[in-house]
Amino acid sequence: MILAVVIAGLVVVAAADWRVGIRVVSGALGVAALLRLTLPEKDAGMLAVRHRLLDVAILVAIGVTLFVLSVTIPDQPV
Repeated sequence: MILAVVIAGLVVVAAADWRVGIRVVSGALGVAALLRLTLPEKDAGMLAVRHRLLDVAILVAIGVTLFVLSVTIPDQPV
């Protein structure tokens, strides 16, 4: 599910507004962090890579960073 949303976000980046696509990807990472935090270890699947809190911290950090960058980077002239 998370991978499908990330791919959809990348398609939006390639086909339309990159800011919206990056926000979709950052939202998917936020949902992944929430799922990793709440799901049992056996149900976490590919979200379980390291220790639970480290996985959550990395997902949140990347998601927040992408969101902040998509909001703060100024428009460039074409």
